[in-house]
Amino acid sequence: MSEQQSLILAAKQGDREAFGQLYGQIYGDLYKFAYYVLKDEHDAQDVVSDAVMDAFSSIRKLKEADAFRVWMFRILSAKCKRKLKSYVLRGQIAPLEDADDLPVSNSELSLELKQAFSQLSGEERLIVSLTVFGGYDSGEIAVMLKMNRNTVRSKHSRALAKLKEFLGDQPQKTKTGRRR
Repeated sequence: MSEQQSLILAAKQGDREAFGQLYGQIYGDLYKFAYYVLKDEHDAQDVVSDAVMDAFSSIRKLKEADAFRVWMFRILSAKCKRKLKSYVLRGQIAPLEDADDLPVSNSELSLELKQAFSQLSGEERLIVSLTVFGGYDSGEIAVMLKMNRNTVRSKHSRALAKLKEFLGDQPQKTKTGRRR
């Protein structure tokens, strides 16, 4: 039995310290995912906290120890999706922090990519974030978001095309309209 499986077994039996260790192992990825989806530091912290509280209270329902990370991201993605819906209902757009104030290290995404990412819709950010930060494939994302797998692939592809266009990576058109 791996160390993580032992921690999960202990957490399922109510061991808060074991759950805290599990949470500590993935906090950075959870926060990055929430931040890039919501574009707001405080909302990201809130949804991660809410997701962790929900996960702790229902960890006994986790069937497979190896699925802990996927399970946590499912809970978090549902929280992010609800928060995005609340932005829409309030007619609010998530605020974009100054790039200098972003709580990420130098090895994180460049300022230009952060700006490009902020141009995506909430759903596109969610799908790309699940792929990049969560490491999920289109099938897993489809299950999480209750979408058709092909719809997820299509939305993911369009989102990546938007990012490339924003970043200027599109092939240049010649005077005849053909791409080089």
